[in-house]
Amino acid sequence: MKESEKSKSVTVSVFVVAACICMGLVLAGCDSLRFAPSEAQKQNAWLHNRTATIAAQTARAENVSHVLQALTQLSEKQSQSFTAYYGLPTEFPPVETAEDVLAASSWQLAETALQTGADRPDPWQVADAMLEMGIGISALLGGVYGARTVRFLKEARDKSKALKEIIAGNEKFKKQNKSSAAAFKQAHGTQSPQTRQLVTQMKA
Repeated sequence: MKESEKSKSVTVSVFVVAACICMGLVLAGCDSLRFAPSEAQKQNAWLHNRTATIAAQTARAENVSHVLQALTQLSEKQSQSFTAYYGLPTEFPPVETAEDVLAASSWQLAETALQTGADRPDPWQVADAMLEMGIGISALLGGVYGARTVRFLKEARDKSKALKEIIAGNEKFKKQNKSSAAAFKQAHGTQSPQTRQLVTQMKA
């Protein structure tokens, strides 16, 4: 294969991959985006496993009902998958007994993990970063197709920013002019279902 054909093939592949990623983000919606597990989330998952283990041991030692023993054993088994999913923390909370588990720091860690678990990355920033990456890769490849891809991706980035500004402006207008909100919605009543879905996801 000639060098120019190789460059064309690589550029086209990069463009297809970038387009698929961007389309996947748009179709999947914002809720599918997640940050990597934080140290607090990893510690909380490990602590949950220790909590479930100590609870199961306590249930056996106190000779509680078979149902409660079975529930705590199942909870212990289920908690192992959380640790496996999040990964082991860098630093392990010092817990050996039920008193250690029930310390105030454990409750605080659980609250921190809950808050960070609810965080989501800004889809606009993710899309912009992917477009920037595509521009950088295409520029490195060079050639006619690389230059064309760079131009295309720059236009896509500019259109994305413009769309974000338009949506933000529309939302601001509706908040400041509540009496005109019904007329505003009616003016946009001819939008296709796909456009409505896209705008709704972007507003979220």
